[in-house]
Amino acid sequence: MTGTVDSIRTKLLAKQISAEEIAREALKFAEAENPKTNAYLTFAPERALAAARDVDRKIAAGEDPGPLAGVPIAIKDVILTRGLRTTCASRLLENYIPPYDATAVVRIERAGGVILGKTNCDEFAMGSSNENSAFGPVRNPMAPERVPGGSSGGSAAAVAQGTAVLALGSDTGGSIRQPASFCGVTGVTPTYGRVSRYGLAAFASSLDHIGPFSRSVRDSARLLQVIAGRDEMDSTSAFAPVPDYVSALDGNIRGIKIGVPKEFFDGLESETGDIIQAAIQTLQKLGAAVREIRLPHTPYAVGCYYVICTAEASSNLARYDGVRYTRRAEGAGTLSEMYRRTRDEGFGAECKRRIMLGTYVLSAGYYDAYYLKAQKVRALVARDYAQAFEEVDVIAGPVSPFPAFKLGEKVDDPTAMYLSDIYTVTGDLAGIPCMSVPGGKTREGLPVGLQILANHFHEAAMFRVADAFERESAA
Repeated sequence: MTGTVDSIRTKLLAKQISAEEIAREALKFAEAENPKTNAYLTFAPERALAAARDVDRKIAAGEDPGPLAGVPIAIKDVILTRGLRTTCASRLLENYIPPYDATAVVRIERAGGVILGKTNCDEFAMGSSNENSAFGPVRNPMAPERVPGGSSGGSAAAVAQGTAVLALGSDTGGSIRQPASFCGVTGVTPTYGRVSRYGLAAFASSLDHIGPFSRSVRDSARLLQVIAGRDEMDSTSAFAPVPDYVSALDGNIRGIKIGVPKEFFDGLESETGDIIQAAIQTLQKLGAAVREIRLPHTPYAVGCYYVICTAEASSNLARYDGVRYTRRAEGAGTLSEMYRRTRDEGFGAECKRRIMLGTYVLSAGYYDAYYLKAQKVRALVARDYAQAFEEVDVIAGPVSPFPAFKLGEKVDDPTAMYLSDIYTVTGDLAGIPCMSVPGGKTREGLPVGLQILANHFHEAAMFRVADAFERESAA
């Protein structure tokens, strides 16, 4: 599916094509291409065509069809969709049909967006490669023998493959930015609280974000504009006003101060490092003032993150017990046996690992030693960023230490997999906005993402820098 948000809207308003024609073409293409990547778990033809017809009706009546009119959009399968199967890529929820829509989904459809279906992901968003899905891994459209990144690998792959113009993902420790980097698309993690989490299946509630994927910075800005803002259904959503992100995209970053953390280049593969350094030099050539900064607590971030996120996962995933909306193990003689067998049969290995880790760090005698200490480290990580943003406007660096790795390469080594998140978890721990924009390619043609981070609620500055870099890269 080719086109941008603006080009699709222009064609619709000029009546060169109808939204229903776009939807039918997009569905046909996505269903035909999906076997190559396994990006989608569920398609929604009836919902998509109904939304498209509503856009066409509004245009015919002379009404505003909305800022996302007719745009084909994919939704990560941890985000609830009323009447449309939402599995969280888990056998436990294989046949779960939610009774309500997530707020982000409601806002997309009110803006004229056309939801094509639900995308594959790591089970309950736990993973960095999309190999933890109960329904098979997603393949990277850029290199089918490699992973697309995780946990939002299906959403990134759908946009990279062209089977969706936009997609929603979720990010807890890098699950939007890392797949965007591996698949060569743009992915945005907004400030914590900028987008409502209502209707997002909880993994780690103090870290979870919903954010956009697209093939351009401008399209990501347009989607974030629609889904951002206060929501009474989510007490953690922020009251901060949402600026006009697109108006900030003027290509001019002269005088903007960009910090480059020394710690972000420790352990970085040389070829990836060269690409990121070249990207930073491009920003400097465009007039930005680049300087080295320090984020001294970065080396402790992965350990801190995996204590906090597993503790919250242990609590959040306790609800999947076979009593209410999950599948239930058959033949259990007692209630406790039914709980145990349901969870043992339903959860995959990575979910079990994180539940056990989280239960351990919250247990009596270990809470202070692990969970409480991790929260203190989290405060230090946040302070590092707060001090850095007193000196610079944005921060730039790598997304991942390496490009997309091969399927199966790290799946049996959880420690190596967890360490791949070293440059992304700090942004989530601090709750700041961060994004990945395509930064270049390796000699093998594998995409490498440039990460840009900004202060709380300063997404506009982040978009401005990313857009300027994108323009220069395309020139």
